[in-house]
Order: sequence, then structure tokens, then C-alpha cells
Amino acid sequence: MKLYEFVVIFGCFMLMLAQMPSFHSLRHINLVSSVMCLSYSACATAASIYIGNSSNAPEKDYSLKGDTTNRLFGIFNAIPIIATTYGSGIIPEIQATLAPPVKGKMLKSLCVCFVVVLFSFFTVAISGYWAFGNQAEGLIFSSFVDNNKPLAPKWLIYMPNICTIAQLTANGVEYLQPTNVILEQIFGDPEIPEFSPRNVIPRLISRSLAVITATIIAAMLPFFGDMNSLIGAFGYMPLDFILPMIFFNMTFKPSKRSSIFWLNVIIVIAFSALAAMATISTVRQIVLDAKTYQLFADL
Repeated sequence: MKLYEFVVIFGCFMLMLAQMPSFHSLRHINLVSSVMCLSYSACATAASIYIGNSSNAPEKDYSLKGDTTNRLFGIFNAIPIIATTYGSGIIPEIQATLAPPVKGKMLKSLCVCFVVVLFSFFTVAISGYWAFGNQAEGLIFSSFVDNNKPLAPKWLIYMPNICTIAQLTANGVEYLQPTNVILEQIFGDPEIPEFSPRNVIPRLISRSLAVITATIIAAMLPFFGDMNSLIGAFGYMPLDFILPMIFFNMTFKPSKRSSIFWLNVIIVIAFSALAAMATISTVRQIVLDAKTYQLFADL
């Protein structure tokens, strides 16, 4: 099977889950997402350690590849990917504002979120780089197979992939919700019941069209790492590091002589510059990859 065929199958599955009515109906899916994230991270870490200590371990080279220019662009390309990874905290922040006590719930939810992210991100990054050096793939699971020969027990390769699919499914449904809200504001009628035919039919059509469009684009342009980087540069970096500081200064109006005011200004300026450089680096990487990829590529 080709990659785009798998994308279409996944899109069909998402088409059904996209009909879930609200954020509240996703609370159990969020829990599954967290468990799956911890599970595939633990499996990926275990597989990396197993391979790194085995006789089939690839030769390790920890030197940096490429010239200075490529390394610099690589750094600015990686920063928004990390921002996208840590940007998941936006979801519990939004959910925490739905009911009081906002401050306490938001702090608890963010603590849990960042513990999960720190554990899953750094354990995989450190163990993967230790096991494979600069030959580690952007998708670490791809490093577990060499010339169609598994370097770790097959169950240790299948397990994290299954967990990843489950987690991506939960994530996809979660991130569809803001789009769904906008679509329902346009096509829905708040004056009549949520499950009346007048609201259900437009919801079904609009959500289905959104998922079908996204699936076609994903199948045509399988730049997963590049798209993550672009989303981080355009979306998560402003949302996480720029807008909160601006809103704080506008809402609480700290004195211009205070350290908190100028700290926020410095953060805004620094991350605005960083986001601009990250965007340039990401677009450059997409252009470079586009030279070797084709529509509906089987990567």
C-alpha cells in the first residue's frame, strides 16, 4: 500500500470522529491521548536503548552534519517544532476557562500537561540520539528498521506505532473543535436545539467537507515535519510567547517603570524576531523538500 492510501484510510476514520459535538465530549479522548503519548514514548525509549546496546547497533556518529548555514537554518526550523510540541498546553488552558475556579484548574492542568510533554519529549530525544547519533530519523520509528530488517523485537516496533495512531486520532479530533465552532457559528442556528435536523445536517456537511479537504491536502503534500514547523512558527509561537505578554500589559496595565512591563516587552520583541526567522527557515525547508517530493509521494 502507498502512503497516501493510509492517509485516506485515516481520514475516513477521522470523518466519523469529527462529528463529536463539543469539547466536553472529548474529555475521555483527552485521557486516552495522554496515556497513548506516554506509552509510545516509553516504547520508543525502550527500543532505542535495546538497539543501542545490541550487536546490530548502527555506528554512532555524534558530529553535526552540514555547513554552518544549513546548521543555522536547521536550528530555526527545529525551534517551532518544539513550540508545537509544547503548545499542547493551550488546550487545557482553554478548557480551564470554561468553569470556575479558573486559576486553580488551569495551573493543575498545565502542570500535568508539561510533565507529560517533558517526559515524552526528552526521553525519546536523548535515547534516540544516543542510539543512532546523527543518523536518527525525524520520525524515530523509521530508525528501528534497517533495509527492511527490524533492529528491535517486532512487538516493540508495532506497539508504539499503534499507540501513535490512537494518539494522533485523539489529537486530530481535539484540534478540529475550533474549526467546528467557527463552522457552526456560520451555518448553525443557536435558537433551536443542537440535535435538531436544522443544525445536524449543516454540521454533518461542513465538518465532513473540512476533514475531506484536510485529508486530500495531507495525501498530496506529506511534509509532516515541515508542516509542524510551519504551524509552530505561524501559530504556537505567537500564541504561547507573544500574545499572552501583550494581553497581560493591556489588561493589567503595569507601570512602564516596572520590571514586569519591560520583561514582557523584551519577550515579545525577542520571540517576534525568532518567529520571523523560524518562518523563513521553514519556508526554505519546504522549498528544498518540494524539489525531491511529488504529489501523492510514497515516502
